[in-house]
This record gives sequence, structure tokens and C-alpha cells, in this order.
Amino acid sequence: MTDLDQIAELLSDFPVTVEVPVAWGDMDAMGHVNNVVYFRYFETARIECFAELGLGSISESDGVGPILHSASCRFRIPLTHPDTVTVGARIGDVGEDRFVMHYRAVSHRHGAVAADGESLIVTFSYANATKAPVPEQLREHLLALRASAGSGSRSGE
Repeated sequence: MTDLDQIAELLSDFPVTVEVPVAWGDMDAMGHVNNVVYFRYFETARIECFAELGLGSISESDGVGPILHSASCRFRIPLTHPDTVTVGARIGDVGEDRFVMHYRAVSHRHGAVAADGESLIVTFSYANATKAPVPEQLREHLLALRASAGSGSRSGE
């Protein structure tokens, strides 16, 4: 199995992927990538996923869009420069006014999972400053993307 095959296998359940280079400036005084940077990696994958879902901007018709409620990360191995990570995103549970996203960052240098993460996204009415139900069209897209997990990754670059 090649390194790319191994990375693809580790991300086989993540239909949206994006490659991110590890920058020298991402490292901290401990000589590895700072923990905050992993959340930026997840953000990059989340925004790529939003683009796949057609969530490029807040809906002009009703002012409803996604807002990050919370995020967590399970660090598995330290990253250092030079490296590249492929970050995957997938949809988890979809509720009335929210959905869960899962993330995985895989190191090309190590051929291993560097971190797994999760976030809760709430659909929010920016016009009314309150939670809003997940719009039906978005719900359909979320469920379709969730169903595609494991059927091969699409790469966003």
C-alpha cells in the first residue's frame, strides 16, 4: 500500500477532503504544531464542506445560516514542519436546528491520524438573532452528504 493509499484509507469515511501544508509558523515553542492550529485545519475542511452544501453565504431570503456552537479535538500525534495534512469532514447527526460535523487530520509524513475532531453547527437566523430550524433543502443536502461517507472522498483544493 502506498502512502497515498494509506491516507485515502484513513479518510475513506470523509467525503470532503482538503490538503493543508504545515507552515513553519504553525509550530510553537515546544517544537510542534500548536493546538490552536488544528482547529484552523478543521475550519478549512468545514468551509470546504459548507461550499459543497451550497452554504457560501447567509441566505438573503430568510437570513438563516450556520454558526459554530462548539468544537473539540482529540490530538493523536504531534505534527511538525515540513508536512502536509489532508483534513476530512463528514456530517454526523442532523437535528431540528443543528447538525454535527466530524473531522480527521492525517499526516502525510507519518501516514497516520494526527487528530480527530467534532463540532456542533446550529442554524441561526441572523435577522432575528435566534436559532432557526434547519431549512429543508439544507437538510436534504446534509443527509445526502452523510450518506456518501465511505463511498470515496472528493478533494477540495
